[in-house]
Amino acid sequence: MDRDREFAEFVDALIKIATLPGSPSNLDSMDDVTVTRTLVLPASELRERFSRSGGPGGQGVNTADSRVELSFDVAASPSIPEHLKARMLDRLGNRLVDGVLTIAASEHRAQLQNRAAARERLAAVLRAAAAPPPPMRKPTKPTRGSKERRIAGKKRRAETKRGRSGSWD
Repeated sequence: MDRDREFAEFVDALIKIATLPGSPSNLDSMDDVTVTRTLVLPASELRERFSRSGGPGGQGVNTADSRVELSFDVAASPSIPEHLKARMLDRLGNRLVDGVLTIAASEHRAQLQNRAAARERLAAVLRAAAAPPPPMRKPTKPTRGSKERRIAGKKRRAETKRGRSGSWD
């Protein structure tokens, strides 16, 4: 009976590990990056570089290449429609180097978790850059009441300042 409970707990722990964002069973889902419902970046257009990461890690910190740099060439990507590409290049101009967007992730100790974090961050940055511009504000005239309040405030300030001048003797 005790062994059955231990086995059930072991299976539950395995299921929790398997459903983590950077777990090996989820590597297949990390192939393509889904930016929006209609925009999916294939894994073939992404380049990953791994390097040593700073921060926590104990003895393994000097040997594990857990930092991930994910690069995506926005300018040369055939996956992005031309109208979106122009908008993205304009909005991401200060983050691009020769048309390439690079995202670095090193907040986790595991490389797989950093890979997942970098892909999520890339999708968020591209989603924000691809968003349509906000609608233009319709110009309106000030209301009569707001004009009257503005004039009344000006008169109050003028009266206050007028009261400051004069002889105090």
